[in-house]
Amino acid sequence: MGEANVVASQWRLVERGRVVLFTQGKYEGRLALVAEIIDHKRVLVDGPSSDASKVVPRHAAPLAQVALTHIVVPKIALAAGTGAIKKQWEAASVDSKWAESAWAQSRARSSRRRELTDFERFKVLRLRKQQRFEVRKNVAKAVKASA
Repeated sequence: MGEANVVASQWRLVERGRVVLFTQGKYEGRLALVAEIIDHKRVLVDGPSSDASKVVPRHAAPLAQVALTHIVVPKIALAAGTGAIKKQWEAASVDSKWAESAWAQSRARSSRRRELTDFERFKVLRLRKQQRFEVRKNVAKAVKASA
């Protein structure tokens, strides 16, 4: 028989300690932590953020309203309370890890672009045209020099 290589999957699993991002509903755009798995469609979440505007109270949330992030807080105890979760959240520095992630930066960039006025969009267009012109000019100069 041949050899079998077992490779762990790269899927993000629903597990205690997984940080989730609310994609819809009352808490859209906020982070929370999975405290318990209720059933195959719902989880108990708690979002103890240091910023009062980003706090998510402990409640049952449908998995359809959240997206699983790559951040996992290890060793969340079974039936851990809000205080214990808050301590581990701060020890794992979840907020800073999220702020450094490409996903968070992309969300911030797209929300900034969405808030631009008509004139600001026009200025962006002009700046991108200028940048493209300079790049093409330098490429043409380099091609000419090498030929």
